[in-house]
Amino acid sequence: MTETPVPTAVVAADGAVDGEAADWGPLSSLPGNPMMWILILGELAAFGAMFIGFAVARALDPATFDASQAQLDRLLGGMNTMVLVTSGWLVAVAVRRRASGRSYRAAMLGAMALGGLFLAIKAVEYGDKIGRDLTLETNSFFQLYYLLTGFHAMHVAAGIVILGIVTWWDSLENLETGAAFWHMVDLIWVLLYPIVYLLR
Repeated sequence: MTETPVPTAVVAADGAVDGEAADWGPLSSLPGNPMMWILILGELAAFGAMFIGFAVARALDPATFDASQAQLDRLLGGMNTMVLVTSGWLVAVAVRRRASGRSYRAAMLGAMALGGLFLAIKAVEYGDKIGRDLTLETNSFFQLYYLLTGFHAMHVAAGIVILGIVTWWDSLENLETGAAFWHMVDLIWVLLYPIVYLLR
């Protein structure tokens, strides 16, 4: 007697079975791949912990933090804020254009170029600080300054690579996934700039 073969369910990388969409709960309604949103939540938690650490360190030594903060270049920090926010806007434009079937790569290239400009401005800022002997060994403020801004700069660099990949890998979901990461990078800087450069 011949046995009837039992169909084997195919499980996709995102947890979907036999072509069905995986249930990620609230994450399922967000644009892009839910796995990216899990990563984003983890990154936001990490930066949140560092912001709390910065606030505690400031409370313990406000005089040192105020004097050290005065050594920062608010103009360059403000320029970088405008650069990154504009880059995020271009990514949003690209997603809308791709969703409507229009050309979107020029907007993505512009966003990546602005990301590169952000890193260039940050390099100028670091060069100025190091030239004035304001380094990791100066005090706790500059240790946290380099930690926060350096960790964020690493995310900007990673984000540029991600944007490049999703620009040429033509898929709306991929584009939305990359856009979600880039908007996280924007959000973190919008919080970091006033916390580190402005608030006293």
